[in-house]
Amino acid sequence: MPAMVSNTAQTAAVSEDLPPASPRIRLADGRYLAYRESGVPKNKANYKIIIVHGFGSSKEMSFLAPQELIDELGIYFLLYDRAGYGESDPNPKRSVKSEALDIEELADQLELGLKFYVIGVSMGSYPTWSCIKHIPHRLAGVALVVPVVNYRWPSLPDHLIKDDYRRKLIKWGLFFAEFAPGLLRWWVTQKWLPSTSVLERNPVFFNSRDIEVLKTIPGFPMLSQEKLRQQGVFDTLHHDFKLAFSRWDFDPMDLSNPFPQNQSSVHIWQGYEDKVVPFLLQRYISFKLPWIQYHEVPDGGHLIVHYAGLCEAILRALLLGEEHLHYKPTIAKIVS
Repeated sequence: MPAMVSNTAQTAAVSEDLPPASPRIRLADGRYLAYRESGVPKNKANYKIIIVHGFGSSKEMSFLAPQELIDELGIYFLLYDRAGYGESDPNPKRSVKSEALDIEELADQLELGLKFYVIGVSMGSYPTWSCIKHIPHRLAGVALVVPVVNYRWPSLPDHLIKDDYRRKLIKWGLFFAEFAPGLLRWWVTQKWLPSTSVLERNPVFFNSRDIEVLKTIPGFPMLSQEKLRQQGVFDTLHHDFKLAFSRWDFDPMDLSNPFPQNQSSVHIWQGYEDKVVPFLLQRYISFKLPWIQYHEVPDGGHLIVHYAGLCEAILRALLLGEEHLHYKPTIAKIVS
């Protein structure tokens, strides 16, 4: 039976008048970051992994891994609430770089050692890309699971993105987030709009396997109209979205291999049927950065992290260098 590295409840920003329920560290700038530890005890671990949650999630996200594998390899997991999420304080100076520096300071205060692994899921990938850019010397290995693609990266070829409807949706979302956040908040909290339960089962966003998964997990309660009416929750999501899809201080396709001696590796895991992030762009990125090991789930959507056996495959590839042939693309991944 797989062990749940975290329980499946997802939380919104904690009310200021409620005491924190989770341990927290105080960062150098005075903010607090909440975290949760799982796996084997830290002092007995052979592998220390920080998991970075995505949009509308928290340190309570699900990451399923077999207990036998965790014990056999000696894996310690550290999950934390990114700035403004869960029980962590917002960062008024939040940037793509600050996300990586939060991870580094969290690792230092919890004494993870000189190097640690990072797994970023969905929108948790932009802090993970930032780690490769800003703190590569601290990384023992990296995995990006269905990572978001920022259509403003200068090196993305126009023929792959010009007709992508997701690009247009993000463009309009950024416009309202920048110039009319009040209108955006009003729009997403109207009672006549579909509930998140309807959106979660919408084939526009999820394939059939994702929809089956959504029948067994809580979904995205932070994105409910009730939660979005809370100013703190809306502000966190609003700022996170803007940061992920606005201009960054670097283009990932200009990055150098953080492991030039092949002492470790970077991985991308992508669903072939992902309707949130197109697989063609992930293939292009892995072609431009040949030091990235690319894995593709043939019938996978955007929620592959919840698929049975997938987290084990991610860990085996990242920690042991094992390649599961089922996730090796069967057609050429080169996209010209």
